[in-house]
Amino acid sequence: MFTIGYRTLKTAVGAGIAIAIAQWLELDFFASAAILTILCISVTRRSSVSLSWQRFVGCLLGLVLAFILFEWVGYHPISLMILLLVFIPLSVKLKVKEGIVTSCVIILHIYTLGTVSVAIFLNELYIIIIGIGVALLMNLYMPSVDRDLHKYQKRIEDNFKIILNEFSNYLGNSGNLWDGKELTETYELIQDAKDIAIRNIENHLLRYEDQYYHYFKMREKQFEIIERIMPFISSLDDTVIQGIKISKFLEGLSQAVGPVNTASYFLDELAKMRQEFERMELPQTRQEFEIRSSLYYVMHELEKYLLIKESLRKQTLNTEK
Repeated sequence: MFTIGYRTLKTAVGAGIAIAIAQWLELDFFASAAILTILCISVTRRSSVSLSWQRFVGCLLGLVLAFILFEWVGYHPISLMILLLVFIPLSVKLKVKEGIVTSCVIILHIYTLGTVSVAIFLNELYIIIIGIGVALLMNLYMPSVDRDLHKYQKRIEDNFKIILNEFSNYLGNSGNLWDGKELTETYELIQDAKDIAIRNIENHLLRYEDQYYHYFKMREKQFEIIERIMPFISSLDDTVIQGIKISKFLEGLSQAVGPVNTASYFLDELAKMRQEFERMELPQTRQEFEIRSSLYYVMHELEKYLLIKESLRKQTLNTEK
């Protein structure tokens, strides 16, 4: 189905407003105001401010250089070549390279007119201000992505529940079958969610922190642990008492996955379980020794998994202070 995105809508409305203002002011090359607006529509508010500043400075630089060079060398293709050979490296040096394309619009106006004057300078300045200014106003509107981020959070948590529950089922019954599709899906969800969270930060001019971004980073680190322990769990072809207890622990952990922090509770449970295992008899066979070694590694990684969640809680408390 044919749809119109918010950026397309902003571009169309902004271009119309810019050309209407420039035409109302009876400026020469008034259509160029719309071109500048189209070029300056950005993805985020913060990048919009940065890019608008670069383009404004670049346009002024191009305008001044055009006035000087064209009057000195003349209005012909060679002078335009010389101007661009000077202007482009200078823009890069001054860190306003994003203004190169928009500046070329202004430079070509001067070249087309074949003369310079105060009136021409003001005409081009007004076009620059209108084009970039309207784009900046259009970029002030950015749709909220909180709903999308919440959906990603819910889907990632649901997958974590499934994965941990499948680990639990396998430890309790090594014959359990699982295709593992949630692993690939979760990795992709986390990457997409992080990208949206970063864009959300960029849409706030005075905010440099975002709880959603920290949350998805936390889940990413936890997912790395899940990937590490999976081979150890899947390699177990027999069940021991320790495996059954860790299975029940994972079952409870899977049910507790969510935004509410329960890490301290499960860390205590894990510590109790470790103490219980230390009081048990030593392995009697090589196979039992290998199984219990793998399970101890799984417990060690699960502790890291929970500490990552606990660190997010502490970070949140420090931010609130």
